[in-house]
Formats: sequence, structure tokens, C-alpha cells
Amino acid sequence: MGFDDVEVLHGDTRSSHKGLDTYGSRSLAVGGIALVEACRKVRDKARTIAAHMLECSPDDLEFTGGAFRVKGTPDASKTIADAAFAVFAAHDLPDGVEASLDADATFDPQTFSFPHGSHLCAVEVDTQTGRAEIRKYVAVDDVGKVVNPMIVEGQVHGGVAQGIAQALYEEAIFDESGTLLTGSLTEYTLPSSADLPEIVSDRTETPATSNPLGVKGVGEAGTIAATPAVVNAIVDALRPYGVDDVQMPCTPERVWRAIRTAGGAS
Repeated sequence: MGFDDVEVLHGDTRSSHKGLDTYGSRSLAVGGIALVEACRKVRDKARTIAAHMLECSPDDLEFTGGAFRVKGTPDASKTIADAAFAVFAAHDLPDGVEASLDADATFDPQTFSFPHGSHLCAVEVDTQTGRAEIRKYVAVDDVGKVVNPMIVEGQVHGGVAQGIAQALYEEAIFDESGTLLTGSLTEYTLPSSADLPEIVSDRTETPATSNPLGVKGVGEAGTIAATPAVVNAIVDALRPYGVDDVQMPCTPERVWRAIRTAGGAS
């Protein structure tokens, strides 16, 4: 079947009565496996119906290109849609087969898979103003078997942007009574695309052994790696001035004060 033949319903309790949120970068590594198993059940149900329509044994059918074809006679075929219509009509089904192609599947992994990678950040710090500018950012991750490269790239780049924002801009500040003082975008600073560097990304591919697809999570790879990469780069740049720590977010004022406190600049 082609992608255009599939409709995915996301997070709608009117159509999906049960489910949990996604966390721990498990959407594909856990939910994706359940989806694959459910699709296999649908395919097996459809195989039985297609075999009945073609008057052959289910064992004589192979499934290619979204259709069941009789081995040795590829012109004799029935598509998933043909089987679905037969189920809808429900007047000529094999004995003992219910009029349904619905299927559920549950996947509970015995062990989890984890991505790994290395992120490198080059930072230039203006010691007079405290402003830190990222000159170059390189991310190399291993997320196991890649299903959709474009989504992987987007996840990594988006995660890196979020991690950089935590390192340099975002901060929740409360007063003594616990009132949030940075409750709007007027006080809570977010970077725009103009504030972010070009992200150079690449990957290695080591299939996971904990699931049949060999996939690992990717959603949090950028967020976890980017923040320490940026902060460590700033601290490393200021090490000659006696600085060994800068509190996040590393705003120009905090960087400037860290240098003055360490006595590294006048």
C-alpha cells in the first residue's frame, strides 16, 4: 500500500478510546512496533479473504505492492481494498471469518533501546559585553534504523534549537511568594531562527536489538545534548579568565559577571 492509502488519526478520543501520551522518545520504538503488529494482523485477515475470492489457499498468495498475488500467476490478484470491500458487503466470506479487518496489538518491550551520539559546539564570547555567539554546531547521532530521514533531521534540529534556548535564553523566574514573573513572551525569552546557528547533522546507524524494527528514539537527542554542549563551550572559552561555571541561562549579564567575579577582565 502507498502512503496516500493510509490515514492516521492522532490523539482524538472520539476515534481512539484509549492510549497514553508519548514520552522518553518511545513513539516509534514502542508505539511503532504495536502499529506494525496490528498491520500484520490486518494483512493476515485480508489474506484469508483474498484467498477465498481467488479460490486458492492462503499459502499460495504472496503480498507485494499492496496486493495479494497468486504465486506463479501474478495477474491473479486482489488488493487490500478489494478485501475491505468484501468485508463491507459481507455476503461472500469464508466460513468462520467475521466481517472485520480491524485489529489491535500491544507491544511491551522487555528492554528499551537508547540512542547515542556526539554534539560539538564552537562558541565565541565577547568578554566586554558577555555576549556568547555560536559559531558552529555539529550533531552526529545514532538512532538505529532510520524509517524517515526527513523526520529524523527535523527532530534533531528542533531538539538542538530547544537545548540552545535553555542554555542561552529561557528562564522561569519566581518572586518570594511563588508568583511566576516570566509568564509571557515579553519576559520569557525565546530565540528566533535568526538567533540560531546553522546545524550540521549526520548519523551512524546501529540497529537496536530490543525491537523487530531495530529503531531507537530520536525526539530528545537534540534537547539532551545541546544544552551541556553550549554551556561547556562557553565555560571552556572563559577558562583562561578563571571561570569554571556559568549559571544557565548564560545571558550576557551572567557571563559578564562571571568574568568579573573571577577577576579575569577589568
